[in-house]
Amino acid sequence: MSALSGVGVGRGVAVAKVLKMPEPLAPPSDEPLAADADGEHQRVQTALTEVAADLNARAAAAGGEARQVLEAAALMAQDPAILDDVRARLDGGANAEKATWDAYAAFREMLTEMGGYMAERATDLDDVAQRVVARLRGVPAPGVPASDEPFILVARDLAPADTATLDLEKTLALVTQDGGPTSHTAILARSKSLPAVVGVVGALDAMADGQLAIVDARAGTVVLDPDDASVTAARAERESRLAAATAPITDGALADGTKVPLLANVGSAKDAPGAVELGAEGVGLFRTEFLFLGATSAPTVEEQTRAYTDVLQAFPGKKVVVRVLDAGADKPLSFLNDAHEENPALGLRGIRALRASEQILRDQLTALANAQAATEAELHVMAPMIADREEAEYFVSLGKELGLERVGAMAEVPSIAVLADQVLEVADFVSIGTNDLTQYTMAADRQLGSVSAMQDPWHPAVLRLVKLLGDAGSAAGKQVGVCGEAAADPALAVVLVGLGVTSLSMSASAIADVRAELLTVTLEEAKARAARALAATSAAGARQAAAA
Repeated sequence: MSALSGVGVGRGVAVAKVLKMPEPLAPPSDEPLAADADGEHQRVQTALTEVAADLNARAAAAGGEARQVLEAAALMAQDPAILDDVRARLDGGANAEKATWDAYAAFREMLTEMGGYMAERATDLDDVAQRVVARLRGVPAPGVPASDEPFILVARDLAPADTATLDLEKTLALVTQDGGPTSHTAILARSKSLPAVVGVVGALDAMADGQLAIVDARAGTVVLDPDDASVTAARAERESRLAAATAPITDGALADGTKVPLLANVGSAKDAPGAVELGAEGVGLFRTEFLFLGATSAPTVEEQTRAYTDVLQAFPGKKVVVRVLDAGADKPLSFLNDAHEENPALGLRGIRALRASEQILRDQLTALANAQAATEAELHVMAPMIADREEAEYFVSLGKELGLERVGAMAEVPSIAVLADQVLEVADFVSIGTNDLTQYTMAADRQLGSVSAMQDPWHPAVLRLVKLLGDAGSAAGKQVGVCGEAAADPALAVVLVGLGVTSLSMSASAIADVRAELLTVTLEEAKARAARALAATSAAGARQAAAA
């Protein structure tokens, strides 16, 4: 037997033979255009339309978070700027495939340079380009291979369209060579409760079609050519974990009865019913960007009030944490801030952009106060990118002035952890966004492959910042939650609770796994695991120490 290691997604186990994804299409040739430019332009337009229709059909079938990802990809195929760029390249003598390929490559480079949210779309763009070029060539787009038997799918990385529409009767687990815990592959695997190990260095060379393997998401390992005893043990473990994950829904708690509310991250009102069905005790992160992105002007107070009320009504008597608009710089809005910045991840974003356009913030807070008055939910409102007490005091004071009862701060910048005691003197609560906190702590762009190994919330530097926030919350008698993807990692969820985190918010589909894991430890055991992780010298070391 031999073993490979990566970052586990979930706590499932799978035993099956390997099936590898085919390689992407080869780049087009540089042969000059040999046909009429107008005719080729029409051919590209038809291909774009067909790809968009196919992605929208997949979105409708997928539902949930996968639907949002696929609908976003369909919009990329319909972007008129792409078609204009293709036309210019055709007029310059490029053939249709080359013109399309290069147009998407230029768009991809632009998104990557913008960083943050926009850079997250770059990988999705590659998949759209592959699908369009495949249409032009008259060949099938690279995708998940067909199989009559259950299998473990191995790939360099998976496109959203592939992950979202996997046949879960056949695909038992995912292994990717690239990607990390916040990649779309990880997020969508989590949304389907599919065991996955991502970021497995050398996976494509080490694994072969038909090879038997054991994927253990909880341990983050892939065992190749396992012996009979290991296979039997893994299958028994799989049944045990499936039984635990499908146990009757209860509120989140540790083995000693310590309550740990398990909340859901939602992006719009339509996500609320599904979150309730999966056992969410409330909402730990309601993203309000869907009302603003793509708009040419800020939505009115009335429009916002209706949207927020729809969500709050689904959680009577329960906590709903709303994040005000997180835009500017990496998510430019023409009515907020679309000025070019050399380093948008460190630019005018979050609370900084809202302070520069305060009326937009006032309107949003007014709408939230209206929704609070019209429902029975326990509304909490927070601002992104709060760096220190002064910013927290500004936001909290404004929120209270406009009628909000509970106003807090999102912890994504390392400085807020260092100054946590000061911030919690004025903020009613703090919620930790582990994705950005990790990015800024490690100075590692969360979408840049060359530094993906550093973009790991298990790193002791990140965990120590979480502990500063947890300790400050305990001293102030105030709640400190986590709403980043780290909360969806069952093993890390235990460590976070041991660091003083009082609630966990995640993709609703991850709640069952996290609930089951929390029930295996007492608070003292969670604190012991956290202490071992804090003493480690690397992210991998922290994982191993916590599991020891």
